[in-house]
Amino acid sequence: MSAADRTGPAELSFYEVIGGHDTIAGIVRRFYEGVRTDEVLAPMYDGDFDGAEDRLRMFLEQYWGGPTTYSEQRGHPRLRMRHAPFHVNPDARDRWMLHMTAALKGAHLPPLHEATFMDYLQRAAHSMINTFEPTPGTSTGEQA
Repeated sequence: MSAADRTGPAELSFYEVIGGHDTIAGIVRRFYEGVRTDEVLAPMYDGDFDGAEDRLRMFLEQYWGGPTTYSEQRGHPRLRMRHAPFHVNPDARDRWMLHMTAALKGAHLPPLHEATFMDYLQRAAHSMINTFEPTPGTSTGEQA
């Protein structure tokens, strides 16, 4: 009898349980389909949607127990520091969550897995707020 037989099967990571790379990549792809047309969020990417998509995919894969490619390529995530240059107000957070919620719903995860994923996203999105000033130059804020 091997050690694995005595201790039972290894626990799967949340990443593996929800479908791994394909599931995360699908969520991220659907998310950026919405972000590309969002008047508040799209300008924050300065046209680098492909790079942003890769970074978010790698981050979420690592966060949920998948490959550590994000840290190997970019170091510690430091999410607040990396988002500090951007105007992240409650409107931007809500728009980010709108697109991410739609993307996550499109994954058709079991309710408990969807709720687990959503809980993290809500906490992360809220923690990125760095201003309460309206977004300049949009229909939701004053003109720049």
